[in-house]
Amino acid sequence: MIIATGTASGKSLAYVVPAVTEIFSGGTVLYLTPTKALAADQLRALRKLRLTQVRAATYDGDTPPEERRWVRQNANYVLTNPDMLHRSILPRHASWSSFWRRLRLVVVDECHGYRGVFGSHVAQILRRLRRVSAKYGASPVFLLASATASDPAAAGMRLTGLEMAEVTTDASPRGSTTFALWEPPLTDLRGESGAPVRRTATAEAADLLADLVIEDVRTLAFVRSRRAAEAVALSARHTLEEVEALVDDDPPYGEDHPWASPLPDEPGEPAEAAEVEEAVTAPAATRRVRLADRVAAYRAGYLADDRRVLEKALRSGELTGLATTNALELGVDVSGLDAVLIAGWPGTRASLWQQAGRAGRDGQDALAVLIARDDPLDTYIVHHPEAVFGRPVEAIVLDPDNPYVLAPHLCAAAAEIPLGEQDLEIFGPSARDALDDLVNQGLLRRRPAGWFWTSRDNAADLADIRGSGGAPVQVVEASTGRLLGTVDEPSSHTMVHPGAVYLHQSETFVVDVLDLDAGVALVTAAEPDYATFARDVTDIRVIESLRSRDLGPGTLHFGSVEVTRQVVSYLKRRTQTGEVLGEEPLDLPPRTLCTRAVWWTLPDPALAGLRGEGRPANAGEAERTADAGSRSAGRTKDLGSGSASAGSRSAGRLADSGSRSAGRLADSGSRSAVRSADTDGPAAGHPVDLGGAAHAAEHAAIGLLPLFATCDRWDIGGVSTELHPDTGLLTVFVYDGHDGGAGFAERGYARASDWLTATREAIASCECDRGCPSCIQSPKCGNGNEPLDKAGAIRLLDVLLGP
Repeated sequence: MIIATGTASGKSLAYVVPAVTEIFSGGTVLYLTPTKALAADQLRALRKLRLTQVRAATYDGDTPPEERRWVRQNANYVLTNPDMLHRSILPRHASWSSFWRRLRLVVVDECHGYRGVFGSHVAQILRRLRRVSAKYGASPVFLLASATASDPAAAGMRLTGLEMAEVTTDASPRGSTTFALWEPPLTDLRGESGAPVRRTATAEAADLLADLVIEDVRTLAFVRSRRAAEAVALSARHTLEEVEALVDDDPPYGEDHPWASPLPDEPGEPAEAAEVEEAVTAPAATRRVRLADRVAAYRAGYLADDRRVLEKALRSGELTGLATTNALELGVDVSGLDAVLIAGWPGTRASLWQQAGRAGRDGQDALAVLIARDDPLDTYIVHHPEAVFGRPVEAIVLDPDNPYVLAPHLCAAAAEIPLGEQDLEIFGPSARDALDDLVNQGLLRRRPAGWFWTSRDNAADLADIRGSGGAPVQVVEASTGRLLGTVDEPSSHTMVHPGAVYLHQSETFVVDVLDLDAGVALVTAAEPDYATFARDVTDIRVIESLRSRDLGPGTLHFGSVEVTRQVVSYLKRRTQTGEVLGEEPLDLPPRTLCTRAVWWTLPDPALAGLRGEGRPANAGEAERTADAGSRSAGRTKDLGSGSASAGSRSAGRLADSGSRSAGRLADSGSRSAVRSADTDGPAAGHPVDLGGAAHAAEHAAIGLLPLFATCDRWDIGGVSTELHPDTGLLTVFVYDGHDGGAGFAERGYARASDWLTATREAIASCECDRGCPSCIQSPKCGNGNEPLDKAGAIRLLDVLLGP
């Protein structure tokens, strides 16, 4: 069964009741969650029930070794995650034999988070779980809990391989939520090619977070990366320190403000400025908590004890504002939150509503603000709120039959229990061909009884379920030898390349050396006023077109490609303004992956009206590379807006749900002041730079695809060229950034007309003249966003989408 309802609708109660019932009858329960934070939250809730028969315990990377034996032998309600199930519990199933024999219920919480390549890996892990349970005579019920999703029964079946009943009726009471779409203002600065620069979403989020903390509004600020979480918290703290510094001259609080509440010895009287000053400057044992101390960052990478302290402080109200990655998106019960800031489109409508639903969980009214980043998708959404409001959430996209996912899990399954003919049905129709390939590669041995793993190596190591792609690179402070953290090897090319700015717990470092052979990045403490953004170039080769169809006068394809990508340089951008300070070259090795792509071509006759007079048909420049957000071996980009603290705006700016001319209030039925997508375009006879037009259309298409496929912009990449050697035509590619594909390009193929129409509208509705990051420029373009032809891209897409 799958329960797919909104946040705070009682899903936890729906699975806790049957779980406790099974335990009372002598059974055991396995609970799976994507994050440690949610497991810890659920454990806290279970212990509050004070049921002595329920021996609940977490079993994850934070569990001390001395406790793990107790959990295996005594716990009857085990809370874990797919990583631990994959690497420890299933490979060592014999040491859990008592638990398996009594297993009655498997709870898969927040299952809408299992999408793309990660979701495909989890689907295979759950199939391995079913095999191991069957070995010990158990046939547990699978109970899935999800945020509202499109066709949840089908998603649950793809995830588990089992038929699913669905529960989608949500009758839970909720307060109202005011939802604002907030577009940061343009600045006087100019970026590449003279393009206007908007204030960054993280800088706006930091100021709004500070304003809301001043107003004693308990707020979560969701950002896209660990670096951005640190930067938002640091900038908000600086703003609040400025507020407190102003207390001598101009107390920032009104008489009715919570921070101006009466001091204990003067009941009933509002605090005077001197009293506020005394409260700010008094010894720590007697004074109120400083405003700046009421803001913190929360992200993966912190020690377990630090994360638990932050979660407790947020629940108790000791913290008023918290900047976080999506680590707190999934189900963590934080009652009493009043507002949520979302810095940048979170990837899917499901994630948007999950994050917005963190506020107002006690039935009170709440505020949610989506702050647009300077990219095509965010710009499109703030100008087209109907694309979000009143629309159903997306389907959960995953592909368990992806051969790059299936093969390593077949090896892991054979190492756990030798595979037999009867197991092929569990792993799907592609299993037999995959097994034959594994035998040919010498990874499995075929015998009359089935397929066997014969190596001494750990078979689970073959499947990197989070897509990190290799051993992590350690980030070490050069002067002290202190280990600051780790970065997966593919991400190291973009996150800790020489010259990169690296943030760790509000400390800023600059990378001196990246030694890929030793797996070490050496960093030095510094305080640069800029952030860094890696840029790459990409080459693409068509292996096979699997499907094709007509699209206007052109042809749309879906198929297999080989992508070679190399990080070649990085940009320096001033953190608060986004101003481009310069570009530095890099010399890093290329990476290659075989993946799936969607691409479209246009024949020369269709382009005749766009060409300049006398321009030959094959006058294309070198193949253009673009927003190649791909990752070899399926890594996830962790690049937010990169805002690091570089000072703050004047303190005390108060934000409310209706303020600021740049913000747009939206509801499900209306939108105001939206610029028409059909603004005046280029004259029909104006010659078009076809290479620049294709390049611009590609950048914008990459930015818009996440609206139609459940992916992140950094999960996909693209290449455009006026003349591709494999097609002989003008071609624009958008590909999955994961080995074997992830289903995103396939979804683009299926929704091509809607996707490319939205791309055209996003370009046309942007208020810039020649192109900017809000429409056709990419922060990662290895060609320096040259050439780009905004007007030409509109005309090119008009030709493609025409009759």
